[in-house]
Amino acid sequence: MNPKAILDQHEVAPRKSLGQNFLHDPNALEKIVTTAELMPTDTVIEIGPGTGALTTVLARTAKHVIAIEVDERLKPILSETLAPYDNVYVLYEDVLKVDLLSVVGPKDFVVVANVPYYITSQILRHLLDAHRRPRRIVLTVQLEVAERVTARPDDMSLLAVSVQFYGKPTLVSKLNPAVFWPRPEVASALLRIDTYDTPPVKVPDSDTFFKVVRAGFSQKRKQLKNSLSSGLGLTTAAGSALLEAAGIDVTRRAETLSLAEWAALSRAFAAKP
Repeated sequence: MNPKAILDQHEVAPRKSLGQNFLHDPNALEKIVTTAELMPTDTVIEIGPGTGALTTVLARTAKHVIAIEVDERLKPILSETLAPYDNVYVLYEDVLKVDLLSVVGPKDFVVVANVPYYITSQILRHLLDAHRRPRRIVLTVQLEVAERVTARPDDMSLLAVSVQFYGKPTLVSKLNPAVFWPRPEVASALLRIDTYDTPPVKVPDSDTFFKVVRAGFSQKRKQLKNSLSSGLGLTTAAGSALLEAAGIDVTRRAETLSLAEWAALSRAFAAKP
């Protein structure tokens, strides 16, 4: 049954404020689960199960599925849809307020989800900044966000650096708007992030690294020496000296730096008297 029919039957209307665009196309659902490369022993966290279409495919593939849904209006639908599956647990909470470690316990886990587009960045931050990160993250996201996350130097952003510090992102494919109901007003894509056990670059510590990165992107239109000076409370001369110590041209802008260059800059900052 398509999501419109299910929702109509239960007199539930999609809420734009929750970014609800329900997945229903069988081929898209299989593509998402295949991309996750799940093993029969895996525990999966699904964010926003909606009407349970993706949840049922995950339940047939993984050992345990923990679905986190903020909209309690969907309880009757999910109870009915997921009744045949005793390996699914639904938690009715805001995922951004959930300590995932307390939910999954000591087990390795994977996140697979059709997330609300308006909080994609917050969800990524919540997953990647966690004490223990998922092994893999597979999300349907706005195409523009997937392109930003997978960007290369000359088009980098704070989001791109943040994600690429913790994992390898891949824009797997674009998604036809018809696989959702209601159809989203923006283009969509399937994003996969394989997280690292340790960062791919050498940094003094993550706090110092991100302090420097945030300062660098604080005034994106300016040359890096100026944004660093302002963001780190340095003189312009000190900002230039920091870049020179890292082997970076003082006329560069934040979006042109690679992950390795940000790491070198954080090491230079940590070594500064």
